[in-house]
Amino acid sequence: MTRTVRAAIALVGTAALSLGALATSGAQATGEAAAQEDVRIGLLLPESKTTRYEKFDRPYIEAKIKELAPGARIDYYNAAESATTQQQQVNTALAKGNKVLILDAVDAKSIQSSVEKANRAGVKVVAYDRLAQGPVDAYVSYDNRKVGELQGRALLDAIGDKADDGEIVMHNGSPTDPNAAEFKAGAHSVLDGKVKIGKEYDTPNWDPNNANQQMSGAISALGKDRIVGVYSANDGLAAGIATALKAAGMNVPLTGQDAQLDAIQRILLGTQTITVEKPYKPEADIAARMAVELAEGKPLSKDLTPTTVTSGSGQKVPATLLTPVVVNKDNIKDTVVKDGLYTVQEICTPAYADACKQAGLQ
Repeated sequence: MTRTVRAAIALVGTAALSLGALATSGAQATGEAAAQEDVRIGLLLPESKTTRYEKFDRPYIEAKIKELAPGARIDYYNAAESATTQQQQVNTALAKGNKVLILDAVDAKSIQSSVEKANRAGVKVVAYDRLAQGPVDAYVSYDNRKVGELQGRALLDAIGDKADDGEIVMHNGSPTDPNAAEFKAGAHSVLDGKVKIGKEYDTPNWDPNNANQQMSGAISALGKDRIVGVYSANDGLAAGIATALKAAGMNVPLTGQDAQLDAIQRILLGTQTITVEKPYKPEADIAARMAVELAEGKPLSKDLTPTTVTSGSGQKVPATLLTPVVVNKDNIKDTVVKDGLYTVQEICTPAYADACKQAGLQ
């Protein structure tokens, strides 16, 4: 065989190997793309009155899913505070072929039958922010009892020596939200025995209008001179409460949670004392990672499930619990601004310009 023929044969063989490698690579890419297209996730959020869900949670979760699985399909549902609507939305998600549901339950108890239905269909459920009852596969939230403890401590600190001179009013949030019970327990662990609780309310669906009416009723019952502080489990309730206090000519320490923009502005004006920030992006990113791994049939990474929690129905659920942060007038720049929730320009509109200067934001 001549040298020329041997060289030609070698060239053909090399070309064949290259074509084979390209074909294999192409097949792998096609397989990965197909697998990503097979990632279909239902995102079910509870309501939109609380600004966090549409402004932060939804876009952060969807962006992280698309980063991890560009070919993924996401079906989005908002229950508008209706447990019945959310149950119907779960049925729709299952009918559409969703493989994983990221579920923030309106009512942790009533959604159990839907979680069980998903489980029977082989669909995984990631409980987001609130722990739904039933066979949930993973859970991500903040340490909710710690939230209540931080709120209670901040309220006591703000009341100071006046704790012996009057009473506080407590607004604990929705009785259908298991987080509310944990906030309440955490707050009571700090407040009980340190200050008298004159009135205490649950507020269905976290409705600010109901909180406003409850606060007005408490002022009438107790007398405005007897109220030395108000525990509010979140900023939505605090908005209604602050309106009632203003109408009565009162300004007493008031707590909150969720770091809503209007709450930050109230803190600057001194009509709300603190809020508790639960940075949304870390929570959203973890939920998205859990959902994608489960949709791809993978076991959850160990860093996603460093602990377990027990649901109200007795299931042990792999979980991540993040750490909340207190926001007050002195650390706005180092918390919500640094974390990218809001810019100084968003916070410091003309109505708040003087307060922002006094707080060192401008």
